[in-house]
Amino acid sequence: MQLEKLTKILQEHGIVGAGGAGFPAYAKLDKRADTIILNCAECEPLFKVHRQMLEKYAYEIVSAFSLVADAVEAERAIVAIKPSYKGAAEAVKAAMVAFPKVSLAFLPEIYPAGDEVVLTYETTGRAIKPGNIPITVGVTVFNVETMLNIYYAVNDGIAVTHKYVMVAGEVKNPSVLKVPLGMNFKELVDLCGGAKIEDPAYLIGGPMTGKIGTPHGVVTKTTNAVILLPQDHYIVQRKTVKANIGMKRAMSACCSCRMCTDLCSRNLMGHPINPQAFMHGISHNHVFDAKPFLDTFYCSQCGLCEMYSCMQGLSPATLINEYRTGLRANGIMPSKDTAEFTGISDKREYRKVPVSRLVKRLGLTRYNVEAPITEKEIKVKRLTVSLNQNIGAPSVPVVNKGDKVGEGAMIASAPEGKLGVALHSPVDGKVLEINDKYIIIEKSRK
Repeated sequence: MQLEKLTKILQEHGIVGAGGAGFPAYAKLDKRADTIILNCAECEPLFKVHRQMLEKYAYEIVSAFSLVADAVEAERAIVAIKPSYKGAAEAVKAAMVAFPKVSLAFLPEIYPAGDEVVLTYETTGRAIKPGNIPITVGVTVFNVETMLNIYYAVNDGIAVTHKYVMVAGEVKNPSVLKVPLGMNFKELVDLCGGAKIEDPAYLIGGPMTGKIGTPHGVVTKTTNAVILLPQDHYIVQRKTVKANIGMKRAMSACCSCRMCTDLCSRNLMGHPINPQAFMHGISHNHVFDAKPFLDTFYCSQCGLCEMYSCMQGLSPATLINEYRTGLRANGIMPSKDTAEFTGISDKREYRKVPVSRLVKRLGLTRYNVEAPITEKEIKVKRLTVSLNQNIGAPSVPVVNKGDKVGEGAMIASAPEGKLGVALHSPVDGKVLEINDKYIIIEKSRK
C-alpha cells in the first residue's frame, strides 16, 4: 500500500498511539526509518494487556506491522518482547513465517524497557541523543494495540471506537476488557465483580506513570489500566503528595545520596538529566547554576527516582515535572543540538531495575495475578466521548445535539491543517450534549 493512502486511512479512522502517548499514528509514518519496532515491552508492573493481545491476534498484528514496514520502505520490522511472555512469543514466531521483514527480539526484564530511548538501544544498539526521538537514528516505534487498529482500518474499514483496558488491584475478577470509548471507570470495575474494599483509590494507568483519578473518569484511546488500591497504599501516598509539600520535604530531608541519579534510566543512557543535582539545587536554593534546572527537560518521567530509588521518600520526578512545566510556560524550551551526550554509561548493565524487584518494592505482589482478556458485549446507557484523546489538536465535532449516529460513524473530524485525527461513535445512539470538551451519546434501545 502506498504511504499516502495509508496515511489517510490512519487519520480518518482515528488511530493514535494506544500505549499511552496518543501520538497520531499517521504522523509516525516516515521513510527515513530503515527499522520499525513493535513495542511489546509492557514494562509497567501488573500490566498484562499487550502480551495477551499479541498472543490472541498475532497474525493480524504482524500482518499490519509488515504492511507498515513496506509502506515506509523499512528494511527491518522487529517485534520487541520479553522472554517471559512465552505465549505471545510463540504466536509471533508462527505468524511471522509469511512476513520476511519481521523478526523477533527479546528485551531484558527491566523497567522501563518500554521507554522509546531504552527500547531502541536494547533492540538495535542505536543510542538516541538527548531531546531527540527514534526517527533521528532511523527508527520508528509502534504499540501493539495501535497495530491491531491499523489492521482493522485497512482490511475492514473499522475505525477506533473501543479500547482494551486492564482492571486490576482490589477487584473481585481482574480482567482485560474491550470497552467502548467514553465508558466511565466505575462501570468497568462493576463488570469485574466490583471492588473488594470500601472507598478504593482509582489509579489510572500504571503504578509508575499513572495518576490518581476518580470513578467518574472515562476511557479514552490512551487508557490502558484502572487499578484499585487502598487509600493508604504506598503508591497512592506517593502520587498524592502536593508539589509544595514535596519541596518542603526535599529541603528538610534530601541528603544528596545520588541514588536517584545512579538509577536514572535516562542518565544511564548518557542524557544530561541529573535528579540529585536538581534536588540539591532546589533544597539549598543554589539557583546560580542553571544547568540542573534546564536539564529537567531530558527527564522521561519514568518515576524510578521517587517510586523506587529515593530512600527518604522524596519526589524528584514530581518536582522536576512541576519545574519544567513552569519553564515551558515562560517560553523556555529544551535544546536538541547543544545538549550534552556522554554516551551509554559503563555502569548501566549493573544498575538496571528488574521488574520483579520493582513489584515487591511497590507492594504489588498480591495484585500480580492473571487478568484474562474478555471480549463479551458490554451494555452501556451513555458514553462521554472526549474530543481530546491524542497529542495535538482536539477533534472537531461534525454532529449536532439531537442527531442520531451509528456505531463507527464519524462524530468529529481531524482538525484541518493541525496534528490530529477523527473520532467515531462507539455505539448506535443519539447525541445528548456537545461542548468543547466532549460529546455525550445515549445508546439506542433495542
